[in-house]
Amino acid sequence: MNPLANRVQQSQPYALGLFRLVIGLLFACHGAASLFGVLGGAAGGGGTVPAGTWPGWYAAVIQLVGGALVALGLGTRTAALLASGSMAYAYFKVHQPEGLFPLQNGGESAALFCWAFLLLVFTGPGALALDRLFGAREERVSERPEARAAERTEERREPVGA
Repeated sequence: MNPLANRVQQSQPYALGLFRLVIGLLFACHGAASLFGVLGGAAGGGGTVPAGTWPGWYAAVIQLVGGALVALGLGTRTAALLASGSMAYAYFKVHQPEGLFPLQNGGESAALFCWAFLLLVFTGPGALALDRLFGAREERVSERPEARAAERTEERREPVGA
């Protein structure tokens, strides 16, 4: 492998962690705007979404909580799956009836968030995630190559008869 490719490969977990952090913060900002009227408020109008209204209020809660969890890297895969699903719902129920393509129907951010979160479901949180701090010790041990090799050796041993 050439030196540049090697360097990029070593940096991949950190790039993924930065991606997770930015996507999570941007998503949480949408939820905060809708729930608390900050950052321009709901739909940029300065207001808030009335509590309990379907689907806006629930979407805003998913955005705030899911975005915060993804940004922190805590329960990343589950939070990202829920966030991705909520954005797929938003795209197909709200935006897609207005036009076929995201550029026509204003659903670009919903489509991008949906695919970005789906990517995190499959890649995991990357580096610097709280999942790594609170994860089970068993998982971390079995991720190491020498632990996997020891497990394979253990599986191949024949039971000793009495």
